[in-house]
Amino acid sequence: MFNLLYKYRFDTFFAIQLAILFGSLLVPADIFEHTVLPVLLKLSMAAGIFLVIRQQHLMVYLIGLLVMAISMFGWTFFQRTQATDGNAAVRIAIYMAFYLPVTFAIIKQVWRAEYVDRTVIIGVMSGYVALGIIAFLMLMAVELHHPGSFSGELLQSDDLRMRADATLYYAYITLLTIGYGEIIPVTPIAQKVAILTGLMGQFYLVIITAVIVGKYVQHQGDGNGGGPNLD
Repeated sequence: MFNLLYKYRFDTFFAIQLAILFGSLLVPADIFEHTVLPVLLKLSMAAGIFLVIRQQHLMVYLIGLLVMAISMFGWTFFQRTQATDGNAAVRIAIYMAFYLPVTFAIIKQVWRAEYVDRTVIIGVMSGYVALGIIAFLMLMAVELHHPGSFSGELLQSDDLRMRADATLYYAYITLLTIGYGEIIPVTPIAQKVAILTGLMGQFYLVIITAVIVGKYVQHQGDGNGGGPNLD
């Protein structure tokens, strides 16, 4: 049973991340924000811990981080409506400390895979989505510590939640190197983080994805389309 659940660890994590990003398209905004999103954030951290369950030290670290967050904020840690400019920076730091090792673990697992199967492909997609979350956390930290670092109509709001939504949008648009221009980094630190976000997206596609595709083509050419699942 455990092996079956572990086999679908990337599927679970990926599905939860997609639900966090796009759930408001299917559920009324107020219900999603106050009821659905807190549950998804809890599930996201649980799924992240399950991803590294075979790395005992990392798993203990993530569980400790989660316990610390709950002891500091209670279950309101998972409610964006409870965040203020004063405590948002701490929340972002905790999420960053969580998502960085989880994303690195995902990348390491898919990189070490000997055979490219469905699990590996979902893992690659999970890693890319997780990179967008990291980019969002970096950009949000810049905006909180250096207000006015980004300019654009989407950020003209005193509501922290609205600014966070706009920053999340900007993070993925920059990671994808689309750049519509509604939000512009106007300070040196904001510009550096925007460059870093774009580089992360390109490096991931050019290196990680290319290596996985290369392995898939090689194994298909060898006539070996299957193999053991990655650890």
